Amino acid sequence: MGRTGAGERTHSRAMAPMGIRLSPLGVAVFCLLGLGVLYHLYSGFLAGRFSLFGLSSEPGGGAAGPAAAADGGTVDLREMLAVSVLAAVRGGDEVRRVRESNVLHEKSKGKTREGAEDKMTSGDVLSNRKMFYLLKTAFPSVQINTEEHVDAADQEVILWDHKIPEDILKEVTTPKEVPAESVTVWIDPLDATQEYTEDLRKYVTTMVCVAVNGKPVLGVIHKPFSEYTAWAMVDGGSNVKARSSYNEKTPRIVVSRSHSGMVRQVALQTFGNQTTIIPAGGAGYKVLALLDVPDKSQEKADLYIHVTYIKKWDICAGNAILKALGGHMTTLSGEEISYTGSDGIEGGLLASIRMNHQALVRKLPDLEKTGHK
Repeated sequence: MGRTGAGERTHSRAMAPMGIRLSPLGVAVFCLLGLGVLYHLYSGFLAGRFSLFGLSSEPGGGAAGPAAAADGGTVDLREMLAVSVLAAVRGGDEVRRVRESNVLHEKSKGKTREGAEDKMTSGDVLSNRKMFYLLKTAFPSVQINTEEHVDAADQEVILWDHKIPEDILKEVTTPKEVPAESVTVWIDPLDATQEYTEDLRKYVTTMVCVAVNGKPVLGVIHKPFSEYTAWAMVDGGSNVKARSSYNEKTPRIVVSRSHSGMVRQVALQTFGNQTTIIPAGGAGYKVLALLDVPDKSQEKADLYIHVTYIKKWDICAGNAILKALGGHMTTLSGEEISYTGSDGIEGGLLASIRMNHQALVRKLPDLEKTGHK
């Protein structure tokens, strides 16, 4: 028995080096190290989460995230003009391509207030997609209002190369920054859809307008089928100009094709039987009729009058261009039009250039009443 106990003690001493003996201090150090590793990993995870939601306090951490959009930042109107021109042209390419394919997929969105069919085609939809996403990608923090519904399923990223065309740089020589939160963009991806379906191509335009605090400051009107583009910046410059003279006594008045008779009666009564009424489609086309436009298909007029409800994306671009050139576009009662809030205006409109606009307003009291019927 004695020998056996001695042998066991010998075996125990031989095995001792193979075991691990940890002191309480060692255990504590090991635990602290483990907690440190876990804290480091978890804090990195949280930082990534905060950065994702724009809450990072690191320099530049939220520069392109929602936090930057929330506090607004600034946008350069010269850059916005360049992108607006590009958007109108890109949208116009889609409009022209669909029309030339002769597959319009025409359908009705319902009735207008005047009882006419409010039509939509694939030209409207595809132009809208190009124009909206080009502007939204370039300026994600500004509000964009567009005539057609934007389907999230059709979302695409359309990058701008940040090149400003030479004709814009020549007229607008320095950047013009404004708070992003003050900007509202109005898009009309296909003006004169009714005429588009009738293949009356000269009336069709694509338009972009930028308003700052509700006032129109940038306007672009593009004619896809003649590839002519007019643009202007208020207190900046333009590539279009007014004509040298206008007839204020017996003016040529451009009006809507769909209800020209309403204007004709009062216009002849106001200006006399020598007044000429020009029925036309599209608000963009009608504004260009007041200007010196090098397009043989463009008719010329002295005044533009509309007597019923009209949407702001139809008129904002033309308003900006006229304003940049010293002209005017108001309601029939002479009120300035604000490009915030509701989509349309009730009081009709009167557009003129190089005329006594308020005197014209006073001449047309009956039209203002007609505009509310």
